[in-house]
Amino acid sequence: MGRTVLIAVALLSVTALAGSASAAPGGAAGHFDRPKSGFAPPGTRLLEGTPAGAGLDPAPIEAAQRQLDAWAGKTPGREHPMYGGAVSLLTHDGIVVHREAVGKQLRYADGEGAELPAGEQEPMRPDTIFDVASITKLFTSVAALQLADDGDLRLDEPVARYLPEFGNHGKEAITVRQLLTHTSGLPSIVQLWKLPPEQRIPHVMNLAPEHRPGTHYEYSDPNMITLGVLVSRLAGEPLDRVVQQRIAEPLGMSDTGYHPPESKLHRIAATEFQADPPRGMVRGEVHDENAWALGGVAGQAGIFSTADDLAVLGQALLNGGAYGGERILSAHRTDQLMTNFNGEFPGHSHGLGFELDQRWYMAGLSGPRSAGHTGYTGTSLVIDPASRSIAVLLTNRVHPSRSWGSNNPSRQALAQGMARALAVPPRKGTASWYAPAAATMTTEPLGPAAGPIQLSFDAFVDTQQDGDGVDALTVESSANGEDWRPVPLTASGRGAPEGPQEKLAGAGHRAWWKVRAEVPAEPGERVRLRMRYSLDENYEGRGVNLDAIRAADRQRTLLDGEVEADRLHPDGWHEATR
Repeated sequence: MGRTVLIAVALLSVTALAGSASAAPGGAAGHFDRPKSGFAPPGTRLLEGTPAGAGLDPAPIEAAQRQLDAWAGKTPGREHPMYGGAVSLLTHDGIVVHREAVGKQLRYADGEGAELPAGEQEPMRPDTIFDVASITKLFTSVAALQLADDGDLRLDEPVARYLPEFGNHGKEAITVRQLLTHTSGLPSIVQLWKLPPEQRIPHVMNLAPEHRPGTHYEYSDPNMITLGVLVSRLAGEPLDRVVQQRIAEPLGMSDTGYHPPESKLHRIAATEFQADPPRGMVRGEVHDENAWALGGVAGQAGIFSTADDLAVLGQALLNGGAYGGERILSAHRTDQLMTNFNGEFPGHSHGLGFELDQRWYMAGLSGPRSAGHTGYTGTSLVIDPASRSIAVLLTNRVHPSRSWGSNNPSRQALAQGMARALAVPPRKGTASWYAPAAATMTTEPLGPAAGPIQLSFDAFVDTQQDGDGVDALTVESSANGEDWRPVPLTASGRGAPEGPQEKLAGAGHRAWWKVRAEVPAEPGERVRLRMRYSLDENYEGRGVNLDAIRAADRQRTLLDGEVEADRLHPDGWHEATR
């Protein structure tokens, strides 16, 4: 099928999706900030605005930015600043609600951290151009799916069909889709800069899998190096020209591409002072050694961009593959970027090239279709279709040394600030109880009861539950206020766990649950209830909201939280109207 026909089909698909989205009631009670099904209208373009103007709470965004500011300086618990500088950008419903630059794009003279004289340091600016490192993989993936749109590439065909030299050492059956989802079995690391130039790509083509294809997830640069070679081969153009002509230029991303010109050097953030290989302070050239060894153009790294340009790419994908009157991808292929193909590998959700639902940097914006990627230089892009929001954080955290540590806390802080700025309308009345962190709420003694107490409430639960870490809501009862026993809870609603639970945890479902429980009570007994939101030391979610709290025995209502809020004693919970 040719591109002209596909574009027509895609436009029809997006129109249908946009129609279903517009039919969804904006601000419907019980939902997470006006979620809409399908894509945004393909004509949506980014406009300047403010958090309040976009219906957001400015305070969490402002708090996140204060943290980003602080981390550019002396950071408690760290020997060095988290990064030389950073640019943050947030959008919601097609509105740029936040953009700020902090720190320096050039600060240090060497790898030991000696600072340049003040007059030679350069401040970070909103339009600073960054080496985005592995965010490059997203561009390679989009380019590959464009070829699939054109009918030139079939995702479930062996890579060797397109690159015959790849079909050796057990790689004959590896598919293009497995490259995109990092399930090919290829090793994670290569060191091409240690090889003669003529051996570098042949070395990748001759790698032997470490696992049987399709049986193991392993994040692998060779996957994307191979995909970049494949894209270039099928397109009949060098990869940098493919990205420029088919992605950056149509979207108007004028500061995005490989090999930024020397005329823009004054806007490029410096990265690392490299001694091995001996490159000195790297600025304006790709930081990644493998991409550098391949001439600065590779499928896994090498692209430079700005926060605004990446936001345009994000909005194009929220629009179903179109922006500014240009379509770069069909709605069907865009949907595949945000569809998990790694269900067999929990914790490694992956669309075609895009990571999904990664709370470690998406924080409260995590969800089954939340898509994005990070870059080793300190960059991250989060695209959340459920709230039509984008979070871009670009830092030069490797300036002057990669050994100075991770900037993951800053990635989490920005995404979390955006998540907490989004509205959760109360399920009933004008306010709900909200706990963004550990909190306890205890009722006054209820009763005397005529027997077991039926407890019910609504809960919006967005908590961390990755790996061994769980943040959870629990309910306990006590007859004397000292000895507490857990109350099993049964929740219903989208994403709710099945059957009775001692703890309620969940993320990404973006909906209120109806929660019910039976609290044991002897006739004539007075019982206190305690609702606790507890956190472990790992990542946080958006938090927990409670609403419409009600307790009753078989004869009468013992507590109606909507009209008897004074009988609830919160510690860490506060009333939230949105």
